[in-house]
Amino acid sequence: MRIALIGYGKMGQMIESIAVAKGHEIVLKIHIDNTEDFTRENLGKADVAIEFTSPHSAFANVSKCLEWGVPVVSGSTGWNAQLPEAKQMAEAKGVGFLHASNFSVGVNVFFEVNKQLARLMAAHEDYEVTLREVHHTAKLDAPSGTAVTLAEQVLANLTRKKEWVNGEANAAEQLAIISERVDPAPGTHYVKYSSDIDDIEIIHTAHNRKGFASGAVLAAEFLAGKKGVHTMSEVLGF
Repeated sequence: MRIALIGYGKMGQMIESIAVAKGHEIVLKIHIDNTEDFTRENLGKADVAIEFTSPHSAFANVSKCLEWGVPVVSGSTGWNAQLPEAKQMAEAKGVGFLHASNFSVGVNVFFEVNKQLARLMAAHEDYEVTLREVHHTAKLDAPSGTAVTLAEQVLANLTRKKEWVNGEANAAEQLAIISERVDPAPGTHYVKYSSDIDDIEIIHTAHNRKGFASGAVLAAEFLAGKKGVHTMSEVLGF
C-alpha cells in the first residue's frame, strides 16, 4: 500500500516506521517546511493519506485529500466543529474518510467499556461522574479529543448530564473534564463515578505513542479502496 503522510512530526515519523516495517511504501511526506509539495499530482501517487497535523490546519488538509479523491485517515483533534462538513464532503464525493480522536486499540476498547459503564450507571443518580485527562505540555488542545469522546459517550447515556465543560462543573447537569498538562505524560484518561458509599473508576494509561501510530496504520489498511465515512469500531470489528 502506498501512503501519504500529511504531518511529519513525532507521530508521523512513528507511523512511517510501523508502516514500512509492515511492507507499505511512504510516497509523500508533508511537513511545515515543504507545504508546496502538497499537490494533487503528488497526493495522487498514494492509495491512502494519514493526516496528523494541528486543529488549525486539519480541515484544510482533509478537504484537499477528499477533493482530490484520496481516502484519508485523520487523527488531528480540536476541530470537531468542522467534522460534519468533512463527513458530508466524503459522502458527496464518494471518498473514504475515517477520523478518530484516538487510534489506539486499547483506547477504543476503553471507549466501549466507558459506554457500557455509563449505561449501567444511568439509573443511579446518587453517583456523580467526572472525567480527568493528563497529557504532556506540548498537547495543543484541552480537553483532549479522547476526553471529549469519552464525555460525549457519557452524555449519550446519562440523561441527567446535558453538557461537558472544561474545568469544574458549576451546575448539576454539567459534566466536568479536568485537563492537566505535565511532562512526561503520553496520556492518561480517568472516568470516575463517586457516591457517599463508594467510587467506581476506569483508567487508561498510554506508555508511548506506538499504540496510536499502530492503530492509524490499521485504519489506513482498512480504508484503502473504500468510500464514505468509517469508524475505528468498524476497523476493530466492534
